[in-house]
Amino acid sequence: MSRDITILHDLAARYVDICNQLVNDERRDLWRRHNSLERTRPLVLCNWLATWYEAAESKTECEDPFYRAHETWLRQRLFQDSIGDDQIFEPFITQRASLYSPPHSHWGVPYGRIRGDVPGGSWKNDPPLHNLRDLSMLAAPRHEVNEEATARNVARLQDAVGDLLEVSVDRAPLWSGWNADISTDLGYIRGIDTFMLDMYDDPEGLHKLVGWMRDGILRVQDEAEAAGDWSLCNHNNQAMCYAKELQGPKANTPCKREDLWVFFSAQEFTLVSPRMHDEFLLQYQISLMSRFGLSAYGCCEDLTEKIDMLRQIPNLRRIGVTPRADVRRSAEQIGEDYVFSWRPNPSEMICCGFDPEHVRKVVRDAMEASKGCHVDITLKDVQTVEHDTSRLRRWVETVRSVTDDYA
Repeated sequence: MSRDITILHDLAARYVDICNQLVNDERRDLWRRHNSLERTRPLVLCNWLATWYEAAESKTECEDPFYRAHETWLRQRLFQDSIGDDQIFEPFITQRASLYSPPHSHWGVPYGRIRGDVPGGSWKNDPPLHNLRDLSMLAAPRHEVNEEATARNVARLQDAVGDLLEVSVDRAPLWSGWNADISTDLGYIRGIDTFMLDMYDDPEGLHKLVGWMRDGILRVQDEAEAAGDWSLCNHNNQAMCYAKELQGPKANTPCKREDLWVFFSAQEFTLVSPRMHDEFLLQYQISLMSRFGLSAYGCCEDLTEKIDMLRQIPNLRRIGVTPRADVRRSAEQIGEDYVFSWRPNPSEMICCGFDPEHVRKVVRDAMEASKGCHVDITLKDVQTVEHDTSRLRRWVETVRSVTDDYA
């Protein structure tokens, strides 16, 4: 057995112990009820943490990039368990299928980036589609799995940890997740400032582009469903993917899109009016979201003025309430109709010092403003904890010292 496999196997054994904890079943029940709009205590998550990499990736030991990627994921899961939030740990490890992808990007064009002088610093988008009416440079999506490469990778992972964890093969189309919400790639392809001008200067051309993207995504997702390539491992709602209406996450269990959670957002449309957001994006997104069982909407964009618009989504269940959103006004509009997924400002919570009393005040104010709602709280997009990862667990404990009064 190679050293890489030994490392991976040892980590997998530790992860299995976490998956076998009874608290996972308790959390499954809580999330299932919560996402089905039943009363539970407010649930708490820490997700999308750059600190995963501070705590996990920097410690990777595997030399082979294939094993190192899975090692990183396992170390992240072990670190996540130390936080003590309401995360559920599923007893499988996922290997992505090898899928066809056009050159440069999944739309066949390079996503230009103008980088600054600071290594690892910010960059500016340099969109490639200069002529809105010329879509010939874009590649039409198609769903195609390289079975030989997929089988080879699955066998390697199976040989390493298959005696401990089921290896789940993710065969979902490349055009899913962030690659399927239209908004993300529209920003990369056309540019946010440019497509905002297109709404006035060439609305017909913008509709043509967005419609072409929508049709391509819909077609490739249909192809994947016809091939039996959607699975219960493909749930996505930016939280825990449980609800009474749907089966929970599971390895190697083919399903249809109507059996899955789907997540969509419109971060690039933050400064676009509700009317134009609806016309140039949401109507196209609904065509995709409505094929799924339940949907969640909103990542980092302020949706305070757009909640009424979102009611058009037929299977909407969760709405993101971001750091810039008006918590009280959002709560008044969401009420008991949807899950109120509040995301406090990570800079205020944990990134620039940690003041438990201030955290309690912010959380208490938000809980008072959202009384009557089905609330969960997600600390996300944490870029740093100033090398003090213990803050994450302390933050969870501090938040619960407030939310326990609202159970």
